[in-house]
Amino acid sequence: MNALTLQWHDAGQDYTQQISEKQSSKNPGTVRIGRDPQQCDIVLSDRTVSGLHVEIFFHADQQKFYIRNLRQPNPPLIDGQQLFQGEVPLKQGSVIYLGQMELKVTAVAINSFPETIIAPTKPPTPRIHHPHPPTPRILHPHPPTPPVSSPGVYGLECPKCHKISPVEKLQEGCPWCGTSLAAAVSVLVTQGH
Repeated sequence: MNALTLQWHDAGQDYTQQISEKQSSKNPGTVRIGRDPQQCDIVLSDRTVSGLHVEIFFHADQQKFYIRNLRQPNPPLIDGQQLFQGEVPLKQGSVIYLGQMELKVTAVAINSFPETIIAPTKPPTPRIHHPHPPTPRILHPHPPTPPVSSPGVYGLECPKCHKISPVEKLQEGCPWCGTSLAAAVSVLVTQGH
């Protein structure tokens, strides 16, 4: 909530009033200060204060509270500067004189930043446990050239059961499990195996 706190001393008493951004008031959107209880939300008793003297409002685009003069013949003094017309921003520590009355801005709370949105955390990916992890195999893009001294033949290793079939069985599929040998790896089968 955006809010500004004013303090002042009037008729022997100390007063504190918080003005919020969307506070209900006699003039919606502003809080009016002066002597006239019919027009003002904060009523002061000092005779040097005009009936309807100033108004304080929150400027959403600027994210600041401003004070506006409503009585040109009796301009307020804001931080040592007379405000004849228009408005000026207020900050913590600002001093406002309406005639002989002194009001101080003791706090300004501006929530100008959007709330932080925290994305929900992703649940951890469950790990699938394989009782017998597959044995990694190194595949060569081309079968190694057999040494001249050890003659051998080429076969096709079934991608499913890993048994070696003769190359001639490429069209028929694996004789053991029936899997197509189109994706089989060519392997060198040495004599005696």
